[in-house]
Amino acid sequence: MIFNSIRWRLQAWHGLILVAVLAGFGVAAYQVAHDNQLRRIDQDLEQHLMALVRPRPPRPPQGRFPDEPPGQSSAPQFGRQPGSQPGEPREDRRFDSPDFLQNMRELVQQGGVLDASQTNTFYYILWQGDGAVVARSPGAPDNVPAPTRVGSPEPQGLQGRDAFGKGSPGMPGPGLPPEARTRGQMREAYRFLPHGQCLLVGRSLVPDLAAMRRLALWLTAAGATVLLLGLVGGWWVATRAIRPIDAISATAVRIADGDLSQRISAADTESELGRLAGVLNSTFARLEASFDQQARFTSDASHELRTPVSVILTQTQTALSRERSSVEYREALEACQRAARRMKALTESLLELARLDAGQKPIKRERFDLAVVVRDCVELLRPLAAERGIQIHCDVPPMECLGDAERIGQVVTNLLTNAIHFNRDQGEVRLSVRAEHGGVLLILADTGQGIPAEDIPHLFERFYRVDKSRSRIQGRNGLGLAICKAIVDAHGGTIDVTSQAGVGSTFTVRLPLT
Repeated sequence: MIFNSIRWRLQAWHGLILVAVLAGFGVAAYQVAHDNQLRRIDQDLEQHLMALVRPRPPRPPQGRFPDEPPGQSSAPQFGRQPGSQPGEPREDRRFDSPDFLQNMRELVQQGGVLDASQTNTFYYILWQGDGAVVARSPGAPDNVPAPTRVGSPEPQGLQGRDAFGKGSPGMPGPGLPPEARTRGQMREAYRFLPHGQCLLVGRSLVPDLAAMRRLALWLTAAGATVLLLGLVGGWWVATRAIRPIDAISATAVRIADGDLSQRISAADTESELGRLAGVLNSTFARLEASFDQQARFTSDASHELRTPVSVILTQTQTALSRERSSVEYREALEACQRAARRMKALTESLLELARLDAGQKPIKRERFDLAVVVRDCVELLRPLAAERGIQIHCDVPPMECLGDAERIGQVVTNLLTNAIHFNRDQGEVRLSVRAEHGGVLLILADTGQGIPAEDIPHLFERFYRVDKSRSRIQGRNGLGLAICKAIVDAHGGTIDVTSQAGVGSTFTVRLPLT
């Protein structure tokens, strides 16, 4: 399934959010435009309706305008019958007067002519209180139903008021806006007059509906374009984001196939995946180093064990090849015993390292005096130093630290043994202990031949020997310093060495106080 892929999941989620946002924006924009268009149409209808309902001002008196000839007036003769003369009484301006209703009927019947020049043609209809049509403009449809209030009893208190519901009886004044309705593809506004009459003005919505359809198509096209661009951009971003994971997977597969030298190439090391790639690269490097060390360890251990096994086999074959004297048998058995002891020491050292690596022998965390441990080790090895005339100077004041006293004694013994073995005759070994920077420093310095600079970085590796031929002859297996480092590391400390050819070497062990 494609949705098992992280890339497709990100793309699907991104597309879903984008569709929801675009759809919401498009619907909201269309609804706002639709409402605004309908509001503009209603305002236009209301203006046309108000133009009919509002009474016209009376004709000004004769001679009101300076340039007007006597006996003539340029003001509109609203409501005056043909043939009336100046000076006669003006028309009645009340809403319930015959003059006002007659003028309204005439204006309604002429409404189609008045709006013939406009793009959106308006139509007008005037109903009586009983629902009968009083007047209809030429462009009005025939099937326009009367509003529901036509023919219903007039509410109490409405008689004598204007068409707006306020003002003095029979006189105009401000009031509520007219009511509006949508009928098919027509929009209509209407108002009830004081005595039940109803005046309606309407217009077709066909051009507006076409414009709204064009707007909907434009919004759909714009939304589809944005969605397409968003999906393409999201796919590009997701691909770039997932690319380091693909590189990690490919590198892990090659490493699993046995190529431990492979590393992840991460260009952006500041991102989360870049930092992950860096951590994995360091892990792969340690893994490669561990495998290399294990391979060398296995090879060296096999080499070290092969020599005593070969000695034992050679001696036994020689002794069994023919009858020999008791002295010869004794010599063969003694050679086998020496080889067996060497094998035992080697296997014990290997077992010690294996247990330290696996943590099978937990390190004790007890308070002990480091000075006491150092003095005991010195007294144990002083006879060995005396055989070669080596002086051991011990400057160790009482110093309490936390750890396994037996294990630390093993470290001191191994370092002191090396200092005696690789020292010159009549040389010196100096031991000192002091507190420094929240830790305890154990310093052991000798006057031996020193260690070459190229050998120092490998000094604590297993089976590593500076003088390989001499060490093997002396029965040394090259695991003593490796065991020392493993014990010190288990205590959370460090062990370092400095050396100068012909002058001697100095080993420094740092142990934590707590």
